[in-house]
Amino acid sequence: MKGNKKRAKKAGLAPGTLVHIGEQKIDKPRITLIDYDQESCQEKELKKVEECFPFKITPSVSWINIDGLHDVKVIEKIGARYDVSSLVLEDILHTTQRPKMEDHDSYMYVVLKMIRYDDQQAGITMEQISLILRDTMVISFQESVGDVFDAVRERIRNATLRIRKMGADYLLYALIDSIVDHYFIVLEKLGENIEVLQEQVAENPTEDLLHQIHKLKREVILLRKVIWPLRELVGNLQRSESELIRESTEMFLKDVYDHIFQVIDTTETYREMVSGLLDIYLSSISNRMNAVMKVLTIIATIFIPLTFIAGIYGMNFEYMPELKYKWAYPTVWLVMLVTGIIMLIFFRKRKWL
Repeated sequence: MKGNKKRAKKAGLAPGTLVHIGEQKIDKPRITLIDYDQESCQEKELKKVEECFPFKITPSVSWINIDGLHDVKVIEKIGARYDVSSLVLEDILHTTQRPKMEDHDSYMYVVLKMIRYDDQQAGITMEQISLILRDTMVISFQESVGDVFDAVRERIRNATLRIRKMGADYLLYALIDSIVDHYFIVLEKLGENIEVLQEQVAENPTEDLLHQIHKLKREVILLRKVIWPLRELVGNLQRSESELIRESTEMFLKDVYDHIFQVIDTTETYREMVSGLLDIYLSSISNRMNAVMKVLTIIATIFIPLTFIAGIYGMNFEYMPELKYKWAYPTVWLVMLVTGIIMLIFFRKRKWL
């Protein structure tokens, strides 16, 4: 609902008007820089966005990461310094973008979703990641502090690894690959949750389990929604004729492309399993209801002849011969007990009990 209200504020504005659409997740933007080549590597946190401007012309590879998108002025300054289209800046600030890739000759724009599993909330958290690739630079835009790129940073710090010898396009690949690899971690966690729910639903289906199944179904649908466009995104990067993507990086992009297909297959499998969970739940509830109705029907059936006998002798006729009989009361009780026992034996032989 909040996102819809913010989109409503943007309605009617000219294309390229910069308005942050999304949730403000941190108080103030945080800007970090990693600049490296084969011989050296430096990392620092910048106090002002202007401090990263000199790295536009350095021959080394620079990775500028901006956490927090609510400060539009910071995004405007980045766009002005690095010649980024206002339409691209608009997409960066619009945090509900579909994953895609755009080639703008002098730079490439890539947007995708970073997902993580939150153990405390027992669910998936999602954040939009925007990446700008230039000749010797990658600029990443995140909604909040904290990401899945720690392994990439560690590889950059190690001078013996391939990433220190490669260009900015390889850094772009490494960031995308890190995001895709984390999808496997989230899928593994979802798979464990599905297995646990399968056992619980089969043993004791409750209303709380139904809520968990619906939550899991929403998460799988959300995951499917953000994963499917990735196939097209990476495929376009592979087929791109841009000089920003070197031939040496294309085989690594092909590896990411294969991983995306594995993620898609796993997601589709889990989607079918969650749908099956709902069917199992409904079947279990139906079987339990049938069992209850069966017991109630048997009890009612046993009491039908007993009620009939009690009804006859409950009539207030004056000339009923059994009323004067000394043993009439225990005799009626005996007949009713024998009738009930005979019916129970009959139900047992028919395996209705």
